[in-house]
Amino acid sequence: MKTRIALVASLAICVAGTASAADLLGTLKSQAGNFSMPQMDSSTMGNAAGVLQYCVKNNYLAGGDATAVKDKLMGMVSGQQPQQAGYASGAKGLLQGTDGKSFDLKSVSGQLKTKACDYVLKNAKSLV
Repeated sequence: MKTRIALVASLAICVAGTASAADLLGTLKSQAGNFSMPQMDSSTMGNAAGVLQYCVKNNYLAGGDATAVKDKLMGMVSGQQPQQAGYASGAKGLLQGTDGKSFDLKSVSGQLKTKACDYVLKNAKSLV
């Protein structure tokens, strides 16, 4: 009788664990499925620089290459008010695109943040 109770309890724990794992997997798939990034071009250089700052500060990108690209972008947009406003938004983790879309890095998990930061770095390199 004790063996049966222990077996049923173990089975219940495994089923509950599987349900939690399935819920977690569903959440991750949902986040990944909604992972569409805004388009970037020269009009978003200030914002891209801010996002790179956010990514470096929060350890989603290593500082060397990302910081160099950010500094180049900032040199290109220095003194331009719209670009400076874009930088401020980007430094808070909000990527704003030319296509009217935005992407809040704070709304996704760590691995997706890293992918988003990689996306910004790759695209920012093409702007400098």
